[in-house]
Amino acid sequence: MEAFLISTGIVALAEIGDKTQLLAFLLAARFRKPLPICLGILVATVANHAFAGALGAWITTQVSPITMRWVLGLGFLAMAAWTLIPDKIDEEVEGGGKLKLGVFGTTVVAFFMAEMGDKTQIATVALAAQFNAFVAVVAGTTLGMMIANVPAVLLGDKMAGRIPVRLVHGVAALIFASLGLATLAGLGQQLGF
Repeated sequence: MEAFLISTGIVALAEIGDKTQLLAFLLAARFRKPLPICLGILVATVANHAFAGALGAWITTQVSPITMRWVLGLGFLAMAAWTLIPDKIDEEVEGGGKLKLGVFGTTVVAFFMAEMGDKTQIATVALAAQFNAFVAVVAGTTLGMMIANVPAVLLGDKMAGRIPVRLVHGVAALIFASLGLATLAGLGQQLGF
């Protein structure tokens, strides 16, 4: 349950103001069909985060626990710094007008591509390696994405100006930094995790 809750919280916070949330706003404004957009986000996120979680689980079988602790600790600290950098939509990710896949298909492709190499995908790899709980992490990170992006689709521009994005990013960065420092200190091993 811990892996699920931490994964959900971290990704939901990290996703506020992220390029995929901006993409959700854009798709909602362009197509005005929230159900296929939300379903597309779900499908793309499950596929992307399942791949990332599997990679994280595989990495734990290939690397010694001490090396893994350093890689994860430094990775979480890097995620803390990355979270503080504002995102903007890349023009090639936006490309919904060029695709002839309908609203659902366009959303799946756009979100899957936008998540490739994104901080939430990398966080999913790290969390899956940290907790060694593939299903809980993928379910948590997917729920976190949906928590951040479904309101963006449903409320669109009305919500954009009311969320203190810097504060949310600061809290997410603090959580990532805390996880990084705790991992480097070996806190989980000392507590018997």
